[in-house]
Amino acid sequence: MMPAAPCRVLIIDDSALVRQLLSEILSADPGIEVVGTAADPLLAREKIKRLRPDVLTLDVEMPRMNGLAFLENLMRLHPLPVVMVSSLTEHGADATLQALALGAVEFVAKPKIDVAHGLQAYAEELCSKVRMAARSRVRAISSPAAPSQRLAGQVRAPASMRFRTTDRLIAIGASAGGTEALRVVLEGMPADAPAIVMTQHLPASFSTAFAERLDRHSAMSVREAGDGEAVLPGHAYLPPGGRHLRIIRDGARWRCRIDDSAPVNRHKPAVDVLFRSVAVAAGANAIGVILTGMGDDGARGLLEMKQAGAHTLVQDEASSVVWGMPGSAIRLGAAEETLPLEQIAHRLITLSQPG
Repeated sequence: MMPAAPCRVLIIDDSALVRQLLSEILSADPGIEVVGTAADPLLAREKIKRLRPDVLTLDVEMPRMNGLAFLENLMRLHPLPVVMVSSLTEHGADATLQALALGAVEFVAKPKIDVAHGLQAYAEELCSKVRMAARSRVRAISSPAAPSQRLAGQVRAPASMRFRTTDRLIAIGASAGGTEALRVVLEGMPADAPAIVMTQHLPASFSTAFAERLDRHSAMSVREAGDGEAVLPGHAYLPPGGRHLRIIRDGARWRCRIDDSAPVNRHKPAVDVLFRSVAVAAGANAIGVILTGMGDDGARGLLEMKQAGAHTLVQDEASSVVWGMPGSAIRLGAAEETLPLEQIAHRLITLSQPG
């Protein structure tokens, strides 16, 4: 059997140093071939036509054309998998989340200081995300409308469902492609939905901007969880940057527990940590969901939730950017249902009804 051809990558960055470092890091991976570099999007457009890359790496802030404007044009006219290389700053977090809304598959955070050493430390992550991007699904965007209008789920949330909301707890885990998948699910939930607890793989400095972004798109109140905070209906909770989120039972209610323990499955926060705690604290009162993502984090935790009596479902392959985490859960026998992203909110509403 012939080995698969290396994925062809074009690097777009205005820094000559970063272009050189990215080229060296990616070229060292036998599964990747760097076919060219470009200092700005206008040069990149010509090279995309000539070199026909499989994947682009793209800096957000560049001269002549903003990286986001270039990405929006690209995804409308010539969709390609894009891995953003962005800075670990508050502005960088906002821009990167916007890039993911526009169709970028993944991102790698560029260190603020000592770029040469910092990027080398990211070599494994960078290479794995580029290889994953080459296998991901990208879709043309039909118009340059705002992301919330363009990518909104088909399910519209009713104003009120009159839930006995203390009866249910929804736990959701996601990774690559999950920033937008979570938004689609939350847009479909009513303001008085059962409490939702979530883990999304993100750098620590991105968590506040991500929570604020989700809150703007949801009738629910989306926030970073505080240690010991009561889990309330109508609220959705994310772990604060670089911490695990667990759920504990406190009498008749649930509370958030934030901890700084070691990464699990190389992730912090980790989906397995959240799901295992929900299995213990909520049992059959919980619903577990795994959305798009690379790897297998959450699969074992979802199985534990299922074994504790929770209802479990995963996003289907066709609507996932990367079907690693959902596929792993299915192979493990952890998922009772597989649904397209646009149907998940409606299914959660149905499963949360009393009786």
